[in-house]
Amino acid sequence: MAAVAAFYPKFQQLGIKVLAISTDSVYSHKVFSEVSPSMRNVRYPLVSDRNQQISRAYRVLDESQGAAKRATVVIDPEGIIVSKIVYPKDVGRGLPELIRLLEALQFHRSTGLGAPANWTPGMPGIRRDIANAGSI
Repeated sequence: MAAVAAFYPKFQQLGIKVLAISTDSVYSHKVFSEVSPSMRNVRYPLVSDRNQQISRAYRVLDESQGAAKRATVVIDPEGIIVSKIVYPKDVGRGLPELIRLLEALQFHRSTGLGAPANWTPGMPGIRRDIANAGSI
């Protein structure tokens, strides 16, 4: 969560709402936020999914562990999941790539153009056209 907290101002700048959801109890969240130095910078809601309904609904529940996998789910303003990334337990998130993904999704929403591979803000977009398939 500390890494996400470091990027939180950028999420806010993009108008992105951030929630941290875990299968831990609200009491565990409270203790964690009081004891962990990294939690002092967290300015977004921590949601307890103690009954595992959210984790199960998003298909990120590790049934054998009874806990959610580390995942990032991006939901558009219409409530549609447009991206879901599930990370191996030994690998953290790549926040710069997540920011790029969010910027590319916003670029598409505002222009109707796609964001090609390695697109970054300021680069041109492409029109979805089968004739362009495979072109660089």
